[in-house]
Amino acid sequence: MSAFHDVRFPLSIGLAARGGPERRTEITPLVSGREERNAVWAGSRRRWDAAPGVRSLDDVALLLAFFEARRGRLHAFRFADPLDHKSCAPSAEPSATDQLLGQGDGAHTEFQLTKTYGTGETAWTRAITHPVEASVLVAVDGVPAAFTVQDGGIIALGAPAANGASVTAGFRFDTPARFDADRLEVTAEGFRAGDIGAVPLIEVRI
Repeated sequence: MSAFHDVRFPLSIGLAARGGPERRTEITPLVSGREERNAVWAGSRRRWDAAPGVRSLDDVALLLAFFEARRGRLHAFRFADPLDHKSCAPSAEPSATDQLLGQGDGAHTEFQLTKTYGTGETAWTRAITHPVEASVLVAVDGVPAAFTVQDGGIIALGAPAANGASVTAGFRFDTPARFDADRLEVTAEGFRAGDIGAVPLIEVRI
């Protein structure tokens, strides 16, 4: 049976991965020359190739061990997207006011960690389900707040936020992913960086 293994893909390899988000859009050309576009997926899904991070035979051994322990495509794991694993800009450090999670109502204490891309009406908000727990910071109206991190990236405040108070957070996070192939291909003799074939990874929903 497939499962999620709460372990991270080797950082020494993953940080050199290439890839990013993809979306699924249907486009229908019209006789007028215009077109109709329809989003098939509500959100995006990320794909990467981790092969660029395999630079030595020791890296190959590390990758093979991780691949075998996950049984190829069977079990998912944590992956730190090298371009998108913080609540802030890549060059900055997370702060408690990076992302708006919601407004207090004087009763509820639980808020989903999220990251918003863009601004205004066209912004897209992504649920963050696998934060790096020790990195999470939370504030209510800019004041650091007591909280716990629950499964699924849920923040539980120590006390309800006042009505209308802004609940914000900063964090690092991983993306649930799996191998997108049941086979790895590499040659050991005279190994050089780039001698390994693709190491495809794909985001999964947990």
